Amino acid sequence: MGAESQIQHSNPSSMTMAQFLAWKRQKDDEASARRAEAARKRAEDIAAGTVQMNGRELFAHEPWVFDNTLY
Repeated sequence: MGAESQIQHSNPSSMTMAQFLAWKRQKDDEASARRAEAARKRAEDIAAGTVQMNGRELFAHEPWVFDNTLY
């Protein structure tokens, strides 16, 4: 059983750690770019009035709506 655990399998399609980290960095950058583009488009749509704002966006853009000092 000890000899079986020490056998290393050579897989021609395996990745090195450097290759994996480069791939991961690329995927993270692509995901970040997609999120930034979606946020930019959402902000443009809100400014144009084509979509409704959620509560957080409304509070960030028009905080006077939530002013309770008048009551």
